[in-house]
Amino acid sequence: MRITPLPVSGTLLAILVSGCFGGQGSGLVGISGNGGNGSNSTPDLGFFVQPNSADVGHVMTPPVEVVVRDSVGGTDSSFTGTITISLASNSTSASLSGTTVVRPVNGIASFGNLAIDKAGTYTLQASTSGATSIVSNAFTISTPNAP
Repeated sequence: MRITPLPVSGTLLAILVSGCFGGQGSGLVGISGNGGNGSNSTPDLGFFVQPNSADVGHVMTPPVEVVVRDSVGGTDSSFTGTITISLASNSTSASLSGTTVVRPVNGIASFGNLAIDKAGTYTLQASTSGATSIVSNAFTISTPNAP
C-alpha cells in the first residue's frame, strides 16, 4: 500500500494505490442510504423545516419538512420508504390533522397541511421503518383572539 500526495489547487489529495481496482476483494466499498431497498445502512432523519406556531385548526406554515440522510450525512435522494409524523408531546389530548404519512421526493418529505385542534405547546415526531425517530423543537398552538 502506498499513499502518494498530489498538489491540487494548493491542497493535497491523497491517492491510495493498493493494486487492482476490479474484481473480487478489491477493497472498494459503496456508501449509500437505505433507500427503502434493503441496503445495509439505515436512514437518519432530521427536521429540514421545523414546525412553527399557529392558531388552533390552522395549517402550520411553512410546511414541516423532514430530510432523510445517508450514512455520511448527505440527503438520501434515493430513499423510497414513507415518513410518518405524529404528536410526540400532547398533554391536551389534541388531534393532529392533515396528511401524516408522506413518501419523500429527493430525500425530503413535506407535510403541507398539518393542523392541531387544541391550544397548547407540542412537539412532533418523525419516523420511518429502520430509523430512530426524531423529535422537533417545541411550538405553540394558540386560540385566536376574537375581533
